[in-house]
Amino acid sequence: MKLENRLLTESEITDGLAELSGWAVENGKIAKRFMFKTYKDGLVFGLAVGHVADLLNHHPEIEVGYAKVRISVNTHDVGGLSPYDLELARRIDGLGK
Repeated sequence: MKLENRLLTESEITDGLAELSGWAVENGKIAKRFMFKTYKDGLVFGLAVGHVADLLNHHPEIEVGYAKVRISVNTHDVGGLSPYDLELARRIDGLGK
């Protein structure tokens, strides 16, 4: 899918989420919760997500708790989900590989 600032169709969202593990639409954003053994592991992951997001110039909400991190993202400029959201989710999932 071409990276562009445009609203995704419902079909594109469904197809995109089918290629991702654990991501779901919640309140107009795609979101996923990641679990870790320690607070520090989650914090380091959150920082890595921030770095990946900055490289894409697309910034999610990152909530760090004890041994868990919740990521949620949408594209404010289009008022919903764009190809950037799915691409960022794909890159975040790649951090653990």
